[in-house]
Amino acid sequence: MTQRSDSGRHTGTTADTVLHRFEHWARTTPGADALVTGPRRLTYARLDARAALLARHLRAAGLPSGGLVAVGVSDRTSLVVALLAVLKAGGAYAVLDAEHPHIGRRQLAAVEPFALLTRTADRAALDTGDGPPVVLLDTETDEEPAADTHAESVPAPEPRPDDALPASGPLAARVFTAAAEPRAVPVTHDLLLAAYESWAEVTRVTRDDRHLIDSGADVTGFATGWTRALCSGGTLVLPAAPPRRAGTGHDLPAAVESERVTVLYAGPDRATELLARAPRPGDTQARHDPYPALRSLRLLAVTGDRLHLDEHAALHGLLRPGARVLNVYGLAETAGTGTWLELPHLHGPLDFPEGHTLLGVPFPGCAAEVVAGEIHLAAPGGGGPIPTGDLGLVREDGLLEFAGRIRDRITLPGRRPLDPYAVEAAIRGHEGVGAVIVTGVDGTPDARGPRGARGARRLVAYVTPPSAPSATAVRPGVEELRTHLAGKVPEADMPQAVVRIRRLPRNRAGQEDRSALPLPARPGVPARTAKSGATASGEAPASCGVVGGTVVCGFAAVLLTDLLWPGSTDLTGVPSPWSALFGLLYVFEWLSFGAGAMFLLFARPAMRRHSRGRRLTSLAHVAVAYLLMAWWPQDNFYRLAAKNDWPRQAALVYAFNVPLMLAAGVVAVYALSRPKGTEDTRGAASA
Repeated sequence: MTQRSDSGRHTGTTADTVLHRFEHWARTTPGADALVTGPRRLTYARLDARAALLARHLRAAGLPSGGLVAVGVSDRTSLVVALLAVLKAGGAYAVLDAEHPHIGRRQLAAVEPFALLTRTADRAALDTGDGPPVVLLDTETDEEPAADTHAESVPAPEPRPDDALPASGPLAARVFTAAAEPRAVPVTHDLLLAAYESWAEVTRVTRDDRHLIDSGADVTGFATGWTRALCSGGTLVLPAAPPRRAGTGHDLPAAVESERVTVLYAGPDRATELLARAPRPGDTQARHDPYPALRSLRLLAVTGDRLHLDEHAALHGLLRPGARVLNVYGLAETAGTGTWLELPHLHGPLDFPEGHTLLGVPFPGCAAEVVAGEIHLAAPGGGGPIPTGDLGLVREDGLLEFAGRIRDRITLPGRRPLDPYAVEAAIRGHEGVGAVIVTGVDGTPDARGPRGARGARRLVAYVTPPSAPSATAVRPGVEELRTHLAGKVPEADMPQAVVRIRRLPRNRAGQEDRSALPLPARPGVPARTAKSGATASGEAPASCGVVGGTVVCGFAAVLLTDLLWPGSTDLTGVPSPWSALFGLLYVFEWLSFGAGAMFLLFARPAMRRHSRGRRLTSLAHVAVAYLLMAWWPQDNFYRLAAKNDWPRQAALVYAFNVPLMLAAGVVAVYALSRPKGTEDTRGAASA
């Protein structure tokens, strides 16, 4: 079944682009605020002038028509200037993640651009020296930017009558998906404009709107979403700090309140944080009192991952009457458009809102269809359907419903792959659960599955607390959870373990990152969860045995030192304070030996759960143990060796120092290797 929306104003010609839309407002409302970053204000006229100046430098540097420019700038104001400049110069842009340089460098290598456009402050982190030429953009103040080239400086060309050249060539940008390995999809000028117009028709943006996009710069939401503000004559609010991830960054409600934001684009993780302030169940008075910090909002668009219907409804309680909440589902390949849902789409209430994620209807000009259970999206302005990798169904009321992801299917021995979404939906019905992920975890050789098979795969449920828990809500243990699921899902689909975590791990695009979930303990062995320090059974972990074993082994090393190396720790004649310092060094060496012995004896099962291969895990296990244990014998041998005893000195170097280097190399390879079974992700921007 196919959903299609034929509404839309884009004509499909290249005579009009998002650049022309921006330049229209620069001419008609030159004094209006275009960018706001804290106390800094940049008007449309000023932004247009700075972009035009940088465009001249790019053309002088030899940028060909349609040439790709990688933009790696941590300062958002400079970033927007750079994007407009690239389009003015007739090129196409690809936004790098300059806030996480290790990702930005991989993205740079993936696109192989004509040039890297960055600032001096970001250059060292992104420029490896063997990449494309570098164009420097330094805009620490609101003065016009200075630009230089990595190669020989080229004087800027003479101004032309129409300095803001229309962008030529079909390509406008290459936008990175949320895949584990960087993958940039092409976005044409027609698609970028059609996506803007589709958004504008649904959201009814005006020049009075103030937009805040809470996402990484390289994510589709910002890399294409900046057009929603600057093509409509509105103001783009840029927080001074990067978007918050895992509890760091700017305070979103404070940013909305201080800048009187009217349109907010946020991911489900930030929506969950907002829901922590939602009215408590049964508080009828508070239900009609919006959260004061969000009083200015007229529109909240949640995009990036699944948003359950109960969360969607709860967000309405945070906003003033008449404000809209949209659940948006799209792809990088469709410039962030796809489908959208708001509560008026529903013909009536649903019995179990906690278990439903409705994606709604297509954006104007878009189409959505379900083929063999998989959702396909067609971009606005035409083009064939694009498989999303997500499962869905079209309900009787015509609304598209999310039903999980193909990549999340769990392979279990002796049966068909399990789609965990239905199990997760049922678990969310428990009052003590906020969000949940159910995944399969391989057993260890000494772990037995429910049927006694060694190394059997277990189903594990990772649960977070509710955003607004009731006084009696408690996150369930495995037995309570299985009781809750009785009659709702087959017994074979019930989790065998529960791990309690504070929040779901997410990638840069805001999608749930199942590969980053903490590994559960073996059956019967308590272990810490990712961040809370709680255990799968809810009891405090027993680490006293490891600490005690370290002390015992260290004490054994003390007793053996004088037996194996008589006189090596004799500090007679060493003046103070050096004698005390050397004595403390001996203590560290003994304890390090004890820690290495404990690691050698007990750490291997924990390392194997990281799924990096049996051989590499064995090498890394021995290497870490050696790195900890080697200092005690090495130092004692060196103390008894004469400085001019070259044969003995050489033997010690090759017996200890070289193996230490090799061990460090093995640990580095282990740390950088990718766990087996890690799957790539598609470009879905939201669900």
